[in-house]
Amino acid sequence: MLPLRQIFLTMITFDALGLDARLIQATDAIGFQHPTPIQEKAIPVLLSGTRDLVGLAQTGTGKTAAFGLPLLQLIDEKQRFPQALVVCPTRELCIQIVNEIEQFKKFIPGMYVVAVYGGAPIGQQIRDLKRGVQLVVATPGRLIDLIERKAINLEQIEYVVLDEADEMLNMGFQEDIEFILQNTPNRQSTWLFSATMPPEIRRVSKRYMKDPVEVTVGKVNTANRNIDHQYYVTSAQHRYEALKRLIDFNPGIYGIIFTRTKADAQEIAEKLTREGYDIDALHGDLTQVQRDKVMGEFRDKTLQLLIATDVAARGIDVQGITHVINYELPDDVEVYTHRSGRTGRAGKTGVCMSIVHVRELGKMRQIQTIVQAPFHKLEIPSGKDVCRKQFYHFMDKLLQLDITHGGYEPYVPMLEEKFADMSKEEVLKRVAALEFDRFLKYYENAEDLNVREQRRERTERPSFRRDRDYDPKLRRDTRGRVFGNGGDYTKLFVNLGTKDGFYKASFLQFILDMSELRKEVLGRIDMKEMNSWIEIDKKAARQMIAAIDGKNYRGRRIRMNEADSRR
Repeated sequence: MLPLRQIFLTMITFDALGLDARLIQATDAIGFQHPTPIQEKAIPVLLSGTRDLVGLAQTGTGKTAAFGLPLLQLIDEKQRFPQALVVCPTRELCIQIVNEIEQFKKFIPGMYVVAVYGGAPIGQQIRDLKRGVQLVVATPGRLIDLIERKAINLEQIEYVVLDEADEMLNMGFQEDIEFILQNTPNRQSTWLFSATMPPEIRRVSKRYMKDPVEVTVGKVNTANRNIDHQYYVTSAQHRYEALKRLIDFNPGIYGIIFTRTKADAQEIAEKLTREGYDIDALHGDLTQVQRDKVMGEFRDKTLQLLIATDVAARGIDVQGITHVINYELPDDVEVYTHRSGRTGRAGKTGVCMSIVHVRELGKMRQIQTIVQAPFHKLEIPSGKDVCRKQFYHFMDKLLQLDITHGGYEPYVPMLEEKFADMSKEEVLKRVAALEFDRFLKYYENAEDLNVREQRRERTERPSFRRDRDYDPKLRRDTRGRVFGNGGDYTKLFVNLGTKDGFYKASFLQFILDMSELRKEVLGRIDMKEMNSWIEIDKKAARQMIAAIDGKNYRGRRIRMNEADSRR
């Protein structure tokens, strides 16, 4: 084993990767001393400017610097037109990438980068583009809107980066990505970064990339090894109490709780807020202003907890998250990987907890098999365990409290006089009572929330189906996904189309958000200018109609009904 000093001496530095002096100056100013593994492997390849690359690494491993630094070196800052394009799935990630690149280009005068994304005035973004920029960071929907308005010209784009490509495909942006790549005919190289490597990404790389270099950090389609995966088994009616108890058992938690529906997210947030927790919800019903406010408070740690749906949380990258809690398991293994990957970043450890109903144990075991990481089944803490944990945490805080600059000296004589007749033990008891009275009363007679596994669980059917388990009786959509049951599906009509500003991906996300259904129930979607037709599992059709029919979209009443019905 090498001595510690020798290990540090052999660690590579940024200037050894071939970056120019201005970028080295920027990394030094930020405090970056040594590149992360993805940066070390990707930057020398990307600096050539002519090689396509597929970078496979978990979120939080330094991917932005891995592609951002080479882009800044390759771009000619003297030419004020778009030369490089970064495409990412969400507004939050778009802003984050721009903020990081702004730091990297600090010592390159004349270099301009602009973010374009939905949910913000398009007019201002068009004006920013007209002023002249070299690097554009965009979400797919807004970028296509700008292309069709002829507000941006991509013909001189030399470098295209697809960041979090698996997330974009999971959101239904495949057609949008292909449209963008088709509209960058003169690109010198394409760089694709992803946490996982599903077949859709493999197909995109084969179609639009030429002999790409593949750089892998960690194992593909596996969870981050810095994450401790835990699950707790309880009954459905005790799920909320189990959540509350796990939060209380982890004082100092800074985490995200995931729910399936926005209704659950809002309800749980309201309950926990009433009970004194610093928490807020993030879901599709929030305006952009409300969403920004919630995220700002969470990043500032004014909020200790954020509860969100998968759709609402896409692209969120917040440093220092200690815990991710699955209030319910997702339906897709890749979604589990994305959820859990929001903790345990940048070399730090994290915890991913799942609250599991006994009927979900088969699904839990299947997730474990596919993720290829150890999962630990733990007992939901008892009320006494929670009180004990909180008490120890309080004592540690008390001992570590800095009182040297508090200006308390003038009040010490008053305190000494007030407590002169009390022993130290009695004073400590009163301090403890002040802090823990609520906990002690709440958990005094707390019931056992654990449910024990039964042997019959082995008969459970797996919840995740493999594509190879093909059944010709099952209806499949254009991507080969199974939906419906033995062909029991129907077609819905809706008076929304491309004229309303929708593309297929944005339309898909819209109807799923409105109905709170999973994409697996949908088949083919045919969009026209004025209306659309949706194939859907017959069992889910009524729920979608009830959720969407009669609602308003941009001042127009939405009409949705079965395509063969008369209204």
